[in-house]
Order: sequence, then structure tokens, then C-alpha cells
Amino acid sequence: MTSATLPPITMLVPDFPFSYERWLRHPAGLGTLPPDRAGTPVAVVGGGIAGLTAAYELMRLGLRPVVYEAEQLGGRMRSIPFPGHPDCVAEMGAMRFPVSARALFHYIDTLGLRTRPFPNPLAPSTPSTLIDLGGTAVRGRTPEDLPGVYQEVADAWDKALQERAELSTMKEAIRRRDIETLKSVWNRLVREYDDQSFYGFLATTPAFRSFRQREIFGQVGFGTGGWDTDFPNSVLEILRVVFTEADDNHVSIVGGSQQVPRGLWQHAPETIAHWPAGTSLASLHGGTTRPAVTRLRRTGGGIRVEDGNGGSEEFPAVVFSPHVWTLLSRVDCDPVLLPSSHWTAVERTHYMGASKLFVLTDRPFWRDPDPVTGHDTMAMTLTDRMPRGVYLFDDGPDRPGVMCLSYTWNDDSLKFATLSTRERLEVLLTRLAAIYPGVDIRSHIVGDPLTVTWETEPRFMGAFKSNLPGQYRYQRRLFTQFMQERTDERHRGFFLCGDDVSWTAGFAEGAVSTALNAVWGVLDRLGGATHPDNPGPGDVFHSLAPVELPYE
Repeated sequence: MTSATLPPITMLVPDFPFSYERWLRHPAGLGTLPPDRAGTPVAVVGGGIAGLTAAYELMRLGLRPVVYEAEQLGGRMRSIPFPGHPDCVAEMGAMRFPVSARALFHYIDTLGLRTRPFPNPLAPSTPSTLIDLGGTAVRGRTPEDLPGVYQEVADAWDKALQERAELSTMKEAIRRRDIETLKSVWNRLVREYDDQSFYGFLATTPAFRSFRQREIFGQVGFGTGGWDTDFPNSVLEILRVVFTEADDNHVSIVGGSQQVPRGLWQHAPETIAHWPAGTSLASLHGGTTRPAVTRLRRTGGGIRVEDGNGGSEEFPAVVFSPHVWTLLSRVDCDPVLLPSSHWTAVERTHYMGASKLFVLTDRPFWRDPDPVTGHDTMAMTLTDRMPRGVYLFDDGPDRPGVMCLSYTWNDDSLKFATLSTRERLEVLLTRLAAIYPGVDIRSHIVGDPLTVTWETEPRFMGAFKSNLPGQYRYQRRLFTQFMQERTDERHRGFFLCGDDVSWTAGFAEGAVSTALNAVWGVLDRLGGATHPDNPGPGDVFHSLAPVELPYE
């Protein structure tokens, strides 16, 4: 097989290279339950993409998922329409999706949603990109248009990946589904780099010999732009993204990403056990989820779930999809539901912060040519100043435009945390006026801006998990929690899922894949089984299991 005919790169994560998309697409389905288990209620806490993926598949198996949601369906797939313009949305959370995310795209395709290329910096579909560093601005449509120093930095990054992380070997192994090679190389990298930060990896790479190179790389980065706010995190987090092309070749979902979880809520699957044709999650719930979960308790017969309206019901299994930190504060959780080692992992989970501010404009004025330079008036912008990333979205010259005036992470996000929406807008317009002198952005803005800071959202407390150096062992505990065959009975029946227990947090693919792990766990817990021709993640776990690092 030549390189031209090899399968495409997918998010076949090297820690646990199970092909979730193949499991989903197999005609045998995900499994079957004993007849007496048909219609058994299973609690699903959280109505984001993880919770609704789990609920949808549990329903297809013939169970009765009972979904609890504290706010609105979607979680961090939150698409807010601008008042008076329902077709124009601000993507407050997930807004770009790698085409390598094949399990996620199984559901996008099932729902018949349309996608289009996302305007990342220097992406083929992006009209132009402006990079403003240290008060000096350069423009380009492709990386080749930038000054030589940028190509030197790009070459240094590629050299670091090839020489220190076997990039080509790993990508070819993913394409060929060569699990032996994939695991062999990755397990060695885990042992070598678990205690290494992203910045430490760069600083100890000869190709990044100068601080200036590392500074430029941090501000411009790769794929989606600057990565310096990730510098304190484990370099393993970054390598997973690079190997699986999770930060490249992105698309957006036309009409907003929240259509995916909302679509799963409304969708009646073609094949379903026990329930009559036309059954959907919405119909099983009478159109409304149950309210926020406030208390979880182990009982003699299962797990009791109490909600904010005073409701209480006992379930043989519970799938929990919100950020795990909510188990420490928002939910009064019985400590016995998780082993002590897992509670340590929950406590140590590290979340990234993120802020965004969007405005609606009367039209995509940024496409107007500058009378002096001939360039577009504005471009997708990367800067080392407070906006950091500016993204521009339009549906044609006669339609309103949407500007993401700022997308920031961690320390840069915290700079906005105490500012009101109006104060944020004024700060950003002032900073952008220095980059684009003479461009009157304000005159084109329609209505009020829309903004979010995820670390101050009470039920999220962060955008997504990102491990610090030395946290691989904690991540392994949380990811493998769905495997409960060797677990004490008092810890069984409670299943964590969501992107923060996945190996690729911040990507909806991780939320989907861990939801499917939980589905397998519930199936196994209730006496069901997968088809021999279509084993699930738990059936093959021991042959694919993440490497276990020594504790002593």
C-alpha cells in the first residue's frame, strides 16, 4: 500500500488505540442486553456531548436513560444566537473540529449536519492572516509568505518532533492501524516525557537554541495559532494532538456546534432495541430533562440520585459526564462511589481557562480592500497583545458578519475575568486600533457583544482538562475507571465520562469516546455483551491498555 492509498489519520489515541468509529459503524451494533433488562432506567448526569452520546446509545440498546441537566443541553458546545439574528451564532465553547475526529463525525453525519472549513491562521480557506508581534505586523496567506524567521521556527518544531518524538513513525502507524508500533513508541515516550513540560521539551531541543525562537513559536505556534499558554502543561498532551492531527484541518458546523447534542436529544434512530420506532431521548423524557443533580448515594440496590427539585430515584448504574471537579463542590457525592486513588486524581485534575468575546457586524467589512495596500481591511489576527486571536466569519457580502474579537487561554483569559462585557469590548477595540489604525470597527458593530469566561462559569470552573507534568498516572486512573471487573463492588456502577477523563481533553472526540467507554461499562454491568465480531473497548482493554508507570 502506497502513502497515497493509506487510510487517513484519525484520532486513534496512542494511549488506548481503540477504533471507536469502527465499533460505532459495525452492522452488529454495540451489543445486546438480557431480555429482562429491557427498559431498565440508567441515570445520565449532564447534557453535553458526552452525556447525550451515552444516553443516545443506551437508548438504542433498549435501556431507559434518565438525563439530568443543570442548565441547557450542549455543555461546552454552546452556540448563542445574536438577538434578532438567529442565523448568526457565537460559538462560546467548541467551534472547530478536526476531520480526524471520526467518532464525533459519525454523529454529525447521522444528524445530516453541514460543515465548512474553519478560518484558522494561514489555513487554505483563510483569506489572509496578520501576525502582530512586538508592535510589528506581517501578513500572509500561506506560511511561505512570512519572513524567514517564521519558517526557521516551523522547521525547528518539525525537527524536534521528528528527532525526539518519532513523528513520521507515529503518523504512519496510525494510518496503518499498526497497534504494535504505535504502542511500542508511545509507551517509551510516556516513560521519557511524563515529567517534561511543553516548554521544557522546547528548551532542551537543540533546534530551539534561542529564546527568541521559543517566544515566536509560543506566540504563533502551529495549527490554531499560539501555544505559549500551554507551555506549563505536559508535553504528552501536545504530542497526542500532533500525532492525531487534532489541531489541523478543522471545520465548523454550519448553524452552530450545539446542534450536535441537541440533535441527539431529538433524533429517533433507525435501529433501536425494545423501544418502538420513532422513540427519541426527548420523547422518553416528555421533552424535558430532569434538573441538576445535588446528591449521589450508594444504596443496597444501586445508586440513589437526588435532584434540585427534591426528586429522588435509585438506579443500577449512573453515567457522570460533567467536569470531575463538580464532584468536589456542586454535587454531594458519596465518597464510596470512587476508590481513594481516584479521588486523588479528581483533586489533581488541572483545567485550562478560556475567554471569548464576539460581536455581530452589519456586514463583513473586513473584506473591503484597503485603498493604499490592496489588502483586506482586516485579517485573521494573531498578536502577543491582549486580544491574542481574532477570527472572522461571514456568509457573503450582503449578510451580517461575526467577529470573535478575542480568544484567550489561562493567564490571558484571567485578564478578562474581572471586566464587564462592555469593559472587555472597550479594551479590545483599543488594542485592535493600534494594530489596525484607521479601521473603525465600532461603527460596524450591531447590538451588544457576547462573552464567556469558562473558569468563572459555576458548573464548569474551566474550559477543559490539561495535565501538568507528572500527572499521567492520575489521567490513567480516570480514563480506565470504566473497567470495573477488579473493583470492589461498592465502587461499581458509577461511570465517569467526558473529555476531561479522556486523553484528548478539549476535543469533542474525547468526550464521545469516553461516553462510549461508559456505555460499554453499563452494558457489562447489566449482564449484556457485545457481538463477537464487534468487540467493544472493554473487551479488548487488556491488549490495548495504557502503559502503567511505576508508583514507587
